[in-house]
Amino acid sequence: MHRQTFKPHSLFFVFLILSLITLSAKARPVLLLISEDDLKESSPSSADEDSVIGESSDQDEFDDSDNKSEDEIDPGSWRRIFEPDSTAAPKSDEEDRYYSYVQKMILSVALDDPRLMEEAGSEIEAAAIGGFPHAQSALGFLYETGQTRERDERKAFLYHHFAAEGGNMHSKMVLAYTYLRQDMYEEAVKLYAELAEAAVASFLISKNSPVIEPVRIHNGAEENTEALRKSRGEEDEDFQVMEYQAEKGNAGAMYKMGIFYYFGLRGVKRDHAKALSWVLKAVDKREPRSMELLGEIYASGAGVKRNFTRAFEWLSLASKQQHFSAYNGMGYLYVKGYGVEKNYTKAKDCFQKAADNEAGGDYNLGVLYLKAIGVKRDLRTACNYFLKAATAGHPKAFYQLAKMSHTGVGLQKNLPMATALYRSVAERGPWISLSRWALESYLKGEMGKALLLYSRMAELGYEVAQSNAAWILDKYGEHSICLGESGFCTDAERHQRAHSLWWHASEQGNEHAALLIGDAYYYGRGTERDYDRAAEAYKNAKSKSNAQAMFNLGYMHEHGQGLPLDLHLAKRYYDQALKTDPAAKLPVTLALMSLWIRKNYADSFLIDFIDSLPDVCPKVGTWVSVIMDGGNVTILTLFICLLTVLYLRERQRRRAAVAAVEVVIPLHPDEHDVPAPN
Repeated sequence: MHRQTFKPHSLFFVFLILSLITLSAKARPVLLLISEDDLKESSPSSADEDSVIGESSDQDEFDDSDNKSEDEIDPGSWRRIFEPDSTAAPKSDEEDRYYSYVQKMILSVALDDPRLMEEAGSEIEAAAIGGFPHAQSALGFLYETGQTRERDERKAFLYHHFAAEGGNMHSKMVLAYTYLRQDMYEEAVKLYAELAEAAVASFLISKNSPVIEPVRIHNGAEENTEALRKSRGEEDEDFQVMEYQAEKGNAGAMYKMGIFYYFGLRGVKRDHAKALSWVLKAVDKREPRSMELLGEIYASGAGVKRNFTRAFEWLSLASKQQHFSAYNGMGYLYVKGYGVEKNYTKAKDCFQKAADNEAGGDYNLGVLYLKAIGVKRDLRTACNYFLKAATAGHPKAFYQLAKMSHTGVGLQKNLPMATALYRSVAERGPWISLSRWALESYLKGEMGKALLLYSRMAELGYEVAQSNAAWILDKYGEHSICLGESGFCTDAERHQRAHSLWWHASEQGNEHAALLIGDAYYYGRGTERDYDRAAEAYKNAKSKSNAQAMFNLGYMHEHGQGLPLDLHLAKRYYDQALKTDPAAKLPVTLALMSLWIRKNYADSFLIDFIDSLPDVCPKVGTWVSVIMDGGNVTILTLFICLLTVLYLRERQRRRAAVAAVEVVIPLHPDEHDVPAPN
C-alpha cells in the first residue's frame, strides 16, 4: 500500500496564508510562519494527548462533527427570518416570541419607523431580563450600537456574556473578538476554539465548502461597482447566461446552478429545493461533481431526509468517475459507520486515494494518525499531513493545527497563533450568512436593513462588515436609516458610530479606515480634534504604503501640526507619496513649491498669506474639490491664489524696472561726448 512520507527538513519553512482579511480588500493578509523549531520532538504525556484527542475514549470520533444542520449549530440565528424555508421550527413559545421581536426590529428600519424599534427594544429587554439567551444577545447588540438606548459598552459586554453562557454563538463571537482586541489570548482562544469546532461541523464531508467571503461594497471613496455587479444574483448577466445553458441541457451549468442555490453564492438567494432540482438534472446526465454534491445533500439532510446509505451510494458513483474528493466522504462514512459497516482499513484506503490527488485526503490521513484510528498514533506524522493540507488552504487543517498550537501537543504552544488559526476557521461558520443577507438588502436599496445587518456582523469582528457599515453611514448620511438613542441618529451620533466602526477596521489592517480615522481626528469629525492622534492614524496607514497618508504626514510636518515642524521630513514624505502613487504628482508638486517658499521666504508676508488662504478662497476650494478626487484641496487652492498674487507682483516689478530704464539721467555740465585731448 502506498504511503506518503515526509522529510523533516522539507517543513523548515511552511507558510500558512490565512484568509483572515479579504484579499481583494486594501487590508493586507496575515502571514503565519511555522518553522522546524515549532515541531515538537519530545513525546507528549498521556494527559497532553487527551487534550488534543478529546476526553472521550470512543475511537470512532473523527472530525468532531456529526454534520449538524446550521440551525442546530447556530441557535438563535436570524436565518428563520431571512431564509423562511429553514426547516427548524421554534422549540418554545419563548423562542417564537423572540423571533417576532427581531422581525419587528428589522421591519422598523425597512419602514423608517423608529417607534417599531423602540417597541422591539422594550420587548427584547423584557425577554433578556427573563433569562432568554438569544434576547440577551440582541439586547447586547442594541447597547453596543446605541439603538433605542444610551450606548453602553459595559452593559453590552454583560448581556453578551450571559447570552454566550446560554449557548448563543453570535455572542461568543463578540466576546472572543473583544478579548482578542485586548490581547487576552487565554480567554479568546477558548471561545474561538469552540466556535471553530462548530464551524467545522457545518463543512462538507468530502471537500471544502465554497468560501463565502463578505463583499466589500466600496473601494475607498466610491462604490465597488465591479464586485457588486458580480453579486446581483439572478439579475447578474453571467448568472442568466449560465441558467440559459443549464436549461439547454449543459450538465456543467446544471451543477453550477445547484452549487449557487445550495450555498447562496454571488448574491443568489439560498434555496435548497432549487439546488436539489438542478443537481438531480445534472445527475441524470452523469455529471460526477453533481453526484458528489447529491451525496453531501443526503448526508446533511439539507432539503431532503437525511439518508447516509444514499449518500454513500452517490459518493461511490462519483469516485468511480475519477472524482477523487468523493473518496473523502466515503472514508468519513466508513470511519463513522454511517450507511455502511464501520471499516478503518477501507477508510484509510479511501483517504489515501484522495490524498494522491487533493488536500482533503491529507487532512483526513492526519486525523487517523492523530486519533489512532486504524493506525498507530503518530503526532509527528499527523502534524505533517495537516501542514501539507493547510498549505493548500484546507480550513479543517487550520483547525487541527490550532488545537496543536493551543495545547502544545505536536507543535510548540503558541496562543496567539492558535487564536489566529481558530479565528480563521470560526469566521467561516454559519453566522457568515449575515453578510449575504446584508448584501441582498444593499442591492435592493434597503439601506436601513443593510446597515443593521452589517452592524450586527461588525460586532462579531468581521473587518469587511465594519468597513461596510461605516461607509454606509458616511456615504448615505441621514438616508442610511441610522437609529440612535431616541429616534433617528443625530449627526453627532452618526459620525460617532462611523468613527467607532472605522477605528475597529483600522485596527485590523484596513488602510483606508486608518486614513479616515486620521481625517476624523484632524478635522474633528465624530470626535474631538486631536492632531497627535491624527498623526498616529496616518502613520498606521502609511505603514501600509498609503500615498495619501504619506502626503498628510508631510503636510503636518510642514505646518508643525501633531508632529515636529521639520521641512526636511516633510519633503521626504512628499517624495515617498509621489513614488508610491504617480497620480499624486500635482499635489506633491504644489506642496514642494510651498516648502520652497517657506524655506526661502521664511520671514516674509508670503507665509502668513499662504496659511490664511483656506479662509480667503473658500469658493475656489469648493470648486477644486469637484475636479480633484482625493487631492489636497487646501494645497491646490492655496497655490492657485498664491501664483496669481506672485504673477501680479512680478508684473508690477517688471513694469517698474522698465520705467526706470526709460528715465533720462542728465549728464554733468563738464562732461561732453568728445575725445580727450592728447
